Amino acid sequence: MLTEPRSGRLAAWGNALLAGIVSPDDAVLSIVGEDAVHRVEGLPGESAPVGLTLALGRLRSLGVTGLRVALPAPGHPLGLSGPPEFNARALDAEEAVICHGAALGLVPEVYEAGPEGDVHVEVVWHVLPVREAPPADVPSLGEAERELAEALREATDVLTRLDVAGSGPVAEAAVEAYRARAEQGREVLAPAYPPRAVRVLELAQRVGLLISLAGENGHGGAVSSAEMGARSDALRPVERTARRAQVAAYNAYVEERERGVQ
Repeated sequence: MLTEPRSGRLAAWGNALLAGIVSPDDAVLSIVGEDAVHRVEGLPGESAPVGLTLALGRLRSLGVTGLRVALPAPGHPLGLSGPPEFNARALDAEEAVICHGAALGLVPEVYEAGPEGDVHVEVVWHVLPVREAPPADVPSLGEAERELAEALREATDVLTRLDVAGSGPVAEAAVEAYRARAEQGREVLAPAYPPRAVRVLELAQRVGLLISLAGENGHGGAVSSAEMGARSDALRPVERTARRAQVAAYNAYVEERERGVQ
């Protein structure tokens, strides 16, 4: 949760391109980010992998009008609608993009090579058939915002009582430093998105960072198995809530189009 999922970048900037708000070059540059290259394999009408620019244009010609995100985890098929083969691939990758307007989905496969500090990353997006059905367990933006605020309060109270390192001033300083870095030269979402979606995604990323810090900073004062179990119990639903909110934010563009807002 510390960084944007690749599916989020593809959906957000792909939606901005489909809306005619950004150019193909700008969309591809934002999607690729710090990776070396992205390719798309299995695209209808193409016998070999193609670049993102061609792939996004082809998806538009196939009737795609928007892109949704799925961030599934074991026991939680968040954003998926089937079939089982696609769900399994998406669960293995922990993310996927679902096309709106065509029964297709894209699952990333990441290849890394090179020494630490100079890693060369290539991503292949595999295009697979999906079932045209409502995505699983995706809340509205309003629901996501309310759930996040409540979950953050509850988790902070529990973690503070357990004296977990991730809930104190050191963690807060790390969160602020992360936010400052994130705000330099990066848009939280692409220009096609409503301000509320940006707000929800920012809060979801903040919550995800706190969860990661709590996990990375040792057991803090939670030294007994019962206390460590209590901390895990506190973090598990919060992590789930943060993932749901992320998906709601990335999917807001498609949801608003369906309601006729845009």
